[in-house]
Amino acid sequence: MTTPALVPQPFPRSSRRRGGDSDYARLLRRISDAGLTNRRPLYYAVRLSLVGIAFAASWAAFVLVGDSWWTLMIAAFMAVTCAQVALVMHDVAHRQVFRLRRPTEVVGRLAGNAGIGLAYGWWQDKHTRHHANPNHEELDPDVAPDILVWSQRQARASRGVARLIGSAQAFLFFPLLMLEGLNLHVAGARALRNRSVKYRGLEGALLFGHFAAYLTALFAVLPADKAFAFLAVHQALFGLYMGCIFAPNHKGMPTLTGDDRPDYLRRQVLTSRNVRGGVLTDLALGGLNYQIEHHLFPSMPTPNLRHAQVIVRDYCAEIGVPYHETGLISSYREALRHLHHVGAPLRTTGRHQDAG
Repeated sequence: MTTPALVPQPFPRSSRRRGGDSDYARLLRRISDAGLTNRRPLYYAVRLSLVGIAFAASWAAFVLVGDSWWTLMIAAFMAVTCAQVALVMHDVAHRQVFRLRRPTEVVGRLAGNAGIGLAYGWWQDKHTRHHANPNHEELDPDVAPDILVWSQRQARASRGVARLIGSAQAFLFFPLLMLEGLNLHVAGARALRNRSVKYRGLEGALLFGHFAAYLTALFAVLPADKAFAFLAVHQALFGLYMGCIFAPNHKGMPTLTGDDRPDYLRRQVLTSRNVRGGVLTDLALGGLNYQIEHHLFPSMPTPNLRHAQVIVRDYCAEIGVPYHETGLISSYREALRHLHHVGAPLRTTGRHQDAG
């Protein structure tokens, strides 16, 4: 069952009915009986090995190509391998790979902080809050107003840069994603000032060790002009790719505010969007194209999500919960349409100011 692409609406009252938790319990039993919560050690052994080889190969190619403008092609390839490392870190953080906390944190920090300059502790805290309250305007950090606004209420209350660009944010969305890589690095570094971050010394040492090694390698192998060009291309494409992975998941789906808290199943399903596709889509999006299933079962190994989808989709039809899936291009179209819609109050304000 799929729902048409519409401007997000408030949650229906039926989504707040009592007894919703039992709906999830019944679904979980079906998923467990199908063996889809079982771990997939061989899959992850192969995947982590291939991603690690590709990441190492990108750096080897960088050194071999050396002082040549062809190095910008390596920058593009490295952007892809870094995003794949980030996807591996995501699965590790969700305990999809290791059952125990210690190996999870070790691999997460090595892949994130040391490998690609993405602070594991900061990201895990942020992502955990997102999973607990997806698309909740006060509780989900992924829809907190910043440069972009995600609801007309946020647009009306916006100030500064968000108010300046909000009216045209749909047109600026993809260009702004090219700054997302830099934003991820800076946000992780700034979070080290927060005493609630565990192992701040270790996190900081690995993170700044990555930055130092990365910049040293660039300027040791390349002259300044090519080094800055490599830095710009690599970080811009890394940010764009990361944004294109995560944008289809929730952007443009219904949002919650205040005390509006449907039961767990409806909170996850109604705020998430699946992306149809084959093996290439699964590979490019790291399995996050099965966003509904991932949110319902965060620790489910990625290769099991495709199989869980059949059960979840049928179950949602059975209990009358809308289940939304669409193609990749359509998912971006829906997200952009939503961004344009929520910027309407700012366009209206601008017209009134011009008239005045």
